[in-house]
Amino acid sequence: MQKITILIHCKDQKGIIAAVTNYILKIAGNITYIDQHVDHEQNVFFMRLECELTNVKNTLETIKPDFGQTIAADFGMQWEMYNQEQKPKMALFVSKYDHCLFDILGRYSAEELNVEIPLIISNHNDLRTVAERFDIPFHYVPFTQETKEEGERLQLELLERYQINFIVLARYMQIITPTIINKFTNKIINIHHSFLPAFQGAKPYHAAFKRGVKIIGATSHYVTEELDEGPIIEQDITRVSHIHSVEDFIMKGRDLERIVLARAIKLHAQRKTMVYSNKTVVFS
Repeated sequence: MQKITILIHCKDQKGIIAAVTNYILKIAGNITYIDQHVDHEQNVFFMRLECELTNVKNTLETIKPDFGQTIAADFGMQWEMYNQEQKPKMALFVSKYDHCLFDILGRYSAEELNVEIPLIISNHNDLRTVAERFDIPFHYVPFTQETKEEGERLQLELLERYQINFIVLARYMQIITPTIINKFTNKIINIHHSFLPAFQGAKPYHAAFKRGVKIIGATSHYVTEELDEGPIIEQDITRVSHIHSVEDFIMKGRDLERIVLARAIKLHAQRKTMVYSNKTVVFS
């Protein structure tokens, strides 16, 4: 028995759910989860469906072309179909900060994340020992204004060699090139504090402390060419007050970054996110 996930979006119209569910019935499938959403403002229909294929003759490879030529074509769907048992391959990009990296690798070791991590890429050598501790190949790729072209070439070569499906920037302190963004559209996940655009620069927590903010947060989003403007996947906040120091702000911020990034990775790996018009639909 094969378990599959189907993601669909198209113009909202009558009969979509009936057509899809009847198709699953026709191929001897058993639906185990279904959810849908309609963006009434843009008249767009979204659906996520999980099912089990009980007939061994029907597999992902055999039903994809049939579904595409019939149901998807009839309704003008944009759609994706995945084998749930096939874990996506995730590349980690890091620099010098280690809090998100340790958290991800700890969850990965505990089998909390439905992913494979074939490699870690970094523009510094500082975190090589962390990668070695978890027995994951570490690749140092210098990335400066002078080495940008060579760095991009090496990154692309590694991503292709390891057959990477998506990328996570675990506090990678370099701007991803347009070529890589276009190759991995809506497949690069970033994390940052939620002070933007109010407190930009190298020391946002210090600036927020001086301003006397009462909440701090973290945001995880897909990467686009517009810096920190991509579709948001997950966010969270915590309260702070006059009794907290700058160090407290930083500690609380890093805790949020760990949690929010882990949630975003889980949502993406479980194929629960859909991107449309620079926003996300995130299914439960």
